[in-house]
This record gives sequence, structure tokens and C-alpha cells, in this order.
Amino acid sequence: MANSQQMANAIRALAMDAVQQANSGHPGAPMGMADMAVAVWGRHLRHNPTNPNWADRDRFVLSNGHASMLLYSVLHLTGYDLPIEELKNFRQLHSKTAGHPEHGITPGVETTTGPLGQGITNAVGFALAEKLLAKEFNREGHAIVDHHTYVFLGDGCLMEGISQEAISLAGAWKLNKLIALYDDNGISIDGQVAPWFIDNTPERMRACGWNVIGPVDGHDADAIDAAVASAKTSTDKPTMIVCKTHIGKGSPNRANTSKAHGEPLGADEITLTRNAIGWSSAPFEIPADVYGDWDAKEAGKAAEGEWQQRFDAYAAAFPVLASEFARRMAGDLPRHFAQTAVDAVIAAHTKAETVASRKASQIALETFTAKLPELLGGSADLTGSNLTNTKSTPALRFAENGDVVQVEVQLGDETVKVGGRHINYGVREFGMAAVMNGIALHGGFIPYGGTFLTFSDYSRNAIRMASLMKQRVIHVFTHDSIGLGEDGPTHQSIEHAASLRLIPGLDVWRPADTAETAVAWSVALSNRNKPTAMLLSRQNLPYLAKKDLGDISRGAYVLSEPADVGLARKAKAVIIATGSEVQLAVAAQKLLAEKKIPVRVVSMPSTTTFDREEAKYKKLVLPEGLPRVAVEMGVTDFWWKYGCAAVVGIDTFGESAPAGVLFKHFGFTAENVAQTVEAALQRAR
Repeated sequence: MANSQQMANAIRALAMDAVQQANSGHPGAPMGMADMAVAVWGRHLRHNPTNPNWADRDRFVLSNGHASMLLYSVLHLTGYDLPIEELKNFRQLHSKTAGHPEHGITPGVETTTGPLGQGITNAVGFALAEKLLAKEFNREGHAIVDHHTYVFLGDGCLMEGISQEAISLAGAWKLNKLIALYDDNGISIDGQVAPWFIDNTPERMRACGWNVIGPVDGHDADAIDAAVASAKTSTDKPTMIVCKTHIGKGSPNRANTSKAHGEPLGADEITLTRNAIGWSSAPFEIPADVYGDWDAKEAGKAAEGEWQQRFDAYAAAFPVLASEFARRMAGDLPRHFAQTAVDAVIAAHTKAETVASRKASQIALETFTAKLPELLGGSADLTGSNLTNTKSTPALRFAENGDVVQVEVQLGDETVKVGGRHINYGVREFGMAAVMNGIALHGGFIPYGGTFLTFSDYSRNAIRMASLMKQRVIHVFTHDSIGLGEDGPTHQSIEHAASLRLIPGLDVWRPADTAETAVAWSVALSNRNKPTAMLLSRQNLPYLAKKDLGDISRGAYVLSEPADVGLARKAKAVIIATGSEVQLAVAAQKLLAEKKIPVRVVSMPSTTTFDREEAKYKKLVLPEGLPRVAVEMGVTDFWWKYGCAAVVGIDTFGESAPAGVLFKHFGFTAENVAQTVEAALQRAR
């Protein structure tokens, strides 16, 4: 039988040695959770170190990501491609062992954690994706989707407000295959948490529909093993196992103190700890028998092999379903997607409807959701405003027994029964964003969710994490400006477009009409390694005449040349505009033409996309030597990078009044745009 104590001590030794060598990190939590890891990773987790992306593996999330050396240690010990040299290189440049676990950097890391509370919320997304895929693809006698999501979390995760959003949703969704192990050690950076964290966590969980086990001794692997086994029998509730632990377990002078949390133990204390736990190996050396106890490669190959046999039998019985499952887990779009996207754009162009861009988004979604079953939508209690629901995406609901409720929908000429594909997240913008990250990371779905643009502030860190992890997550942000009117400055977005554009790797689209909106959706769906933010209007926008649709996807294009001059090189200025303001640019162009001042209008629905274009195309759209005037209902600072001579924007918070009144008050009129261009030309002379 494996020596559980020595297995745990291997984690403790690696954690304190790596942190000491880096002179940076958090040794206490890995040392305290080591026995929890032995129970979960050594006895329950179905995973294959030689294939970290096996579709039906159990998922593990270390929500308290500062304890990264616990995860790095078990990945190394169980046989992942993470050699001991990488642990020696902890927190160093270009190593696979960053200060917090990063998805896509380290094999076996399911999600990037560190910002506390987001890991448990990602885990809710993992568990929801598993449940929905199982309902959609499993058939009697053929369970190809059947795995658990395990998450370790600590006091910090539970103190973060997002954790309540996640916990509440998990209970409402009856995610019985979600098992959370709470590292209840009572210590944070500032010391004993009791003066500021007095929650009755077990009762909090029960109140939200969770099954609670414990407290159990967090240093008794057998007790934790039994608790996990019990949790796996739940049919209609997620489970939290409360593990009472000692931070820095084994350290004679640092255990149970905040000093064990976020700083090296020190050479002398490490020597004392080695003696106290009976660990005689040199730093970064693991005895062969301990490696043998931890090695999961053969068991992992066997588990995946058994699943592959089941999948092969499934494929023989249901070849179409098996092919569809493989496609979706690979993240590939259907073969017909390109034509579907073209059809959607052409339809929008042909109909030339005057609608709000939020409605244009729904029109595009009607097409895409009918053709792409992997689209999983939702809204943070603003469905009727965000318009993220469609005819083929009924509301997601769960029966009392925890099963996914299926309803009939019409897909083309066929009536089919499906589970809900529109999620009512409730007033939980941050939770929604982080759950969507978990759904995307799990695979099988492309998540999108809506709220007002001004509330992107609530979602921001999860949006940033999606960008960091390069996940295809789509945020539908409506009510994108002072154009929403009477709700006033609390709801009117001013700095939000610019701030979202500053997030590396996030595509931001602010379309001006139905065709641009359809293009935005097609590009967002095609960007498998990039999240997208759609900024959409509440007010109706006219369709803008176009000669060519092909360049919209490049982020900016010449919408209108001077009508009375003809050749583009004879334009005297360029007006750049986005979204609802493009119509102002076109109207200003006409006013200027009456004064024999020819200008070009450039619609720039996605600055982030345009910025990636080659220099030749950029110069073609924005010729050098012509004064440029940008028009957008947002902060002006963003636009100076395009060499603008002037910006028609807004650098104060808004006001509460009807939209038309606000437009005049803040200068968003064709007359003011035209006058601004004239003034820029005067200065250029």
C-alpha cells in the first residue's frame, strides 16, 4: 500500500524547497493541503498524465492559486511533462512554473488561477458543461461524458464576492459532479481571519443548495478519501468537504501563522521541518518508492483506454453523434459555418434594416444559434434588453432530481427536443463572465453572455482572464453610450470602450449597422483563441450604404468617399467613427460637401482588429497627410494614437435626459462634427 504520509511529505518538501530557491512564493497552503491532494489525486482523480487533454478526464481546479506549488508538485509526481528542473525554476522567466498556475503554459493546468474566487467559479462552468454535454450526447448504455470536477479553495476564495455568485449558481443548477474541498486553516496574509471572516460556511453552502461533509481532519487522507467517495454519490447537489488543516503543516515555528502564507520558510526552518516530518532527502530529491506511489501514467492510460473502448462502441452505434462530439470538443466550427456567415452578412445587407445594434446582434444570433448547437447563451438578468435569446435557445432549467429539462424547438423543418441553451445568470455579471471561462475551457461549447456595457466593470477581471487564457468567450455589452438616455451617468458608458480595448488579446467590436454586426459575430466565432466584446446600441441605427462588404472583417474600411470628387486621393480629411456615430460622420460628410469640402468616412467597428492589419492596408484606409477626426461617444484619449487632429468625444460622465437631448448637449450632431473637421483643416493650413 502506498505510504500516504510520505506522498504528502513529498509535496511539502517540494513546496518549501522551490519557494526557498525562488525566494518568493507561498509554501504554507501547499504544505497544509498536501494530504488533501493525496486523497484526491492519489485515489479519485481520473486523469492521464500522458494525455492532459483526454475528453472525459476529471477536471481539477486549484482555486487558491497562490498554492501553485501543490499543483506543480502533483503534476510532476504523477508523471506529467513537468520535469524537476521546472520546479527548480519556480517563478523564473519563461518557466512552466509561474507564480500562479497558468493554463496553456503548464500541462495539466485546467485554468489560470490566482485572482481569488474565480477558480471556484470556473469550476462551476466546468461542471455545468459536463452536465449539459452528458444530457446532449449520452445514450442508454453509452455514457461517453461522465466525469467530476474537483476544486480546492480557501478562506480567500470564500471572502471574495464572486464566490457567492458561483456557489448560488451551482446549487441552483444542481451540479452534483462538482466537489469542492475547503482548506479551512483560518489564516490569511494579515493573520487569523476570525476578526473579519466569521461566516458559518457550512450553513452558507447548505442554504445555497449544497451537500456539506465535515469538518473532517484535513491531514487524514483516509478520512478525506471517504468524504470524496460519499460526495460522488450525490445525485442532485454539489458537495463541499470542509477540511480542517494547519497552514505550513510540519513547520515547527511557522505552522498556523501568517508567516507560512506568503514568504519562504528560511533555510533553518526548512531543516527543522525536514526533521519534524522525517524527510531526509536533499532539496528537490524524491525517493524512488515515493515516485512509484505517485506515478499515475499506467493507471491514466488504462482509464483513457477503457473510455476509448466505450467511445468506439458509441461511435459504432451513433456515428453522427460521435463525429459531432469530437468536432465540438476539438473546438472546430462546422464545415458549413463559412457559408452560414456569408449568408448572414448578405441577408443583413439586403434587408438594410434600421434597428438597434443589440437587435442586429439578435438577428445574427438567430442564424448562428440555429446552425451551431455549441452556442450557449445567457444574460445577467437583462435578457429582454441584451436580446441574447433566440428561437433555438430555450431557457436552461433543471428538474427536482437534478436532470436537465428538455423542450421542443423548431430547427428548420425539424422539431427536436433539446436542453436549454440560454442561461439566466441572475444579477451576477462577474460570476457569469468567470463561469463562461470555465465552460469554454471545458470544451464542447462556445459561451456568450450579455449585460450593459457599463457593468463590464463588474466582469473585467474575468474578461482579462479569458484574454490571458486565449479562450473563445463572447461578451454582449448593450446600452453602449449616452444614447441609452434617461438612466443617467450610472448606466452610461464613457470610458468602457477604451478600457476594454486596452486588454491585450481582447477583440472589441462596436458595429454601426446590421451588416457590421453580422460580420462581428462571424469573426468572433471564428477566433478560437481570442475572446470578444460586442458593444451594442440601445437606440435604432440606420443601415449605411456600402459598395463592398469584404473589408468589414478587417476592423476598419472606407465606408464613403467624397461623392462630388470621386478619387479618394482628393479627399481633404478623414472622419473615423464607430457604432452609432458613423451615421453622424456620413451626415457631416454631406454637410461638408455642400461647402465643397470633400472628406472620406471610415467606419472602424473594431480598432483591435484593424490594429493587427499590415501597414499597407492601414495607409490605404487612413492616407498619410490628411487630417483625421475621430467621432465616438467615449473618452477622447484613446483616439490620439491614430494621429487625429481632433476628437469629438466625451470626457465627463453623462447626464440623465432623453437621448436626443444628450446628443445635442454633448455635441454629437452632424453640424458639430462638420465644424470640427473645418477647424482641423484650418489648423492644418
